[in-house]
Amino acid sequence: MKKGKKLYEGKAKIVYATNDKNLVVQHFKDDATAFNNQKKATIEGKGILNNRISEHILSNLSQVGIKNHLIKRINMREQLVELVEIIPIEFVIRNVATGSLTKRLGIEDGTVLDYPLIEYCLKDDNLGDPPISREHILNFRWLNEIELDLINEQCLRINDFLQGMFRGIEIKLIDFKLEFGKSKSDGKIILADEISPDTCRLWDLSTDKKLDKDRFRNDLGNLVEAYQDVARRLGILHEQSNIRPIKFSKPTAVKIKKNK
Repeated sequence: MKKGKKLYEGKAKIVYATNDKNLVVQHFKDDATAFNNQKKATIEGKGILNNRISEHILSNLSQVGIKNHLIKRINMREQLVELVEIIPIEFVIRNVATGSLTKRLGIEDGTVLDYPLIEYCLKDDNLGDPPISREHILNFRWLNEIELDLINEQCLRINDFLQGMFRGIEIKLIDFKLEFGKSKSDGKIILADEISPDTCRLWDLSTDKKLDKDRFRNDLGNLVEAYQDVARRLGILHEQSNIRPIKFSKPTAVKIKKNK
């Protein structure tokens, strides 16, 4: 498979064309961003870890019938994936109240929810990814009712699977973000993007130590070490790894009032 021209560059990934019109190469960058791109840094090795972790999770989801865009991992930083038209909605599945939910509603941080909560955000950095409702989605025809119900069902199935997988390695799945798209080959809705510590909140089961991007958001440090810990627990990274711990570029100075 030949990698062609760059089609798109986002905050964490670059997408390249291939000689197959229905397949693209997804390249994982070392860039870290938070608070709608207001805080930025380069963290050496982050892209490699996210590539490995996301490949592992998406491959396992495929085995339980969750169709997604992953074809295969090509190398340390890249995956071959199906080309999709991304649906402009972020689906946030919450099991424990934290982050923006606690700030918006005054809920005590760490409150365990009675059942999973699915929230929707419009995927638009310029607008700050604002929360939207089911009625917004249907009124503006981003999805029809059948499609939205199908995705909601998929979100809950994925949540069930991931909760069990992470609990088995002594990690609590607090919340996570999913994106879906319509396959260019057949128009069917499939899971896309990535599932990694960049898109999940993961806390150690015993200590509540954060093992995700909150280490960058909240200046806790040791982000790569935390991601390596997740990868080792998943069995995809040996103790002797040549991924160096961490190297920051100078972060953009900004006063932060918003959490994800």
